[in-house]
Amino acid sequence: MTTTTPSGRVAPGGFAGAIASEWTKLWSVRAAYLCLLAGLAITGVFTYYYASIARINEHPMEPVGNAAASSAVLSQFAVVILATVTVTSEYATGSVRASLLWVPRRHRVQAAKVLVVAVVSFAVGVVYAVVGTAVAWGVFDGRALFEAGTTLRQALAVGLYLALVAALAVGTAFVTRHPAGALSILVTLLWALPTVLLGVGGPELATVNDSLPHGAGDHFMRAGIEVPYASATAVLIVTAWVAVAHLAGLYVLRRRDA
Repeated sequence: MTTTTPSGRVAPGGFAGAIASEWTKLWSVRAAYLCLLAGLAITGVFTYYYASIARINEHPMEPVGNAAASSAVLSQFAVVILATVTVTSEYATGSVRASLLWVPRRHRVQAAKVLVVAVVSFAVGVVYAVVGTAVAWGVFDGRALFEAGTTLRQALAVGLYLALVAALAVGTAFVTRHPAGALSILVTLLWALPTVLLGVGGPELATVNDSLPHGAGDHFMRAGIEVPYASATAVLIVTAWVAVAHLAGLYVLRRRDA
């Protein structure tokens, strides 16, 4: 099905039209560019610091890609904010009503937002990893290992993790419908709670952290470290968190008026 726009152009309908609409809306605001540039800057600064500390303290040799993988603890919030604003800005302005009129099947609206934000986040995640690895390689000054296959795998893993985190943020934003509420939940889940668990220490708390999104994500992004389960299991753990947020968001979207 197609629809004629006010300008006379024919726009695609169905899910393809929903995706095209979300893509246009995403890049029509300055916030998207600012978030992604901030994430790039954070990655550069963090990887420089990470490699500097490793060189100065003569840490054991490790894959150079670990610097970029570790920077995701901060750079993930660039895509978290981007994904959250993609949803909550429409509720704040009331434009969500137009979105739901244009795409009456509410699951399509949510799915289109998730797909667009996840694809963008995957792409920028790979870019962040490549830039971060390049920065770290020079700063490590020989105290890191470079293997093309491992480095490529880590870059793709960072992209995958940021894509999953972005999808998690979209689901959470649909549940709360407010940026402060969504960001409070996501900051707690992705940073504050893991920091407390690892700071207090102990095998039991470490096991809990391994079940959280960033704990699991760290296991499949980093290389050359001992992990409690396989990378595929780590991906499934993060995906499970995304699925829960997505289903909760869809429930609220269907049950409550815009």
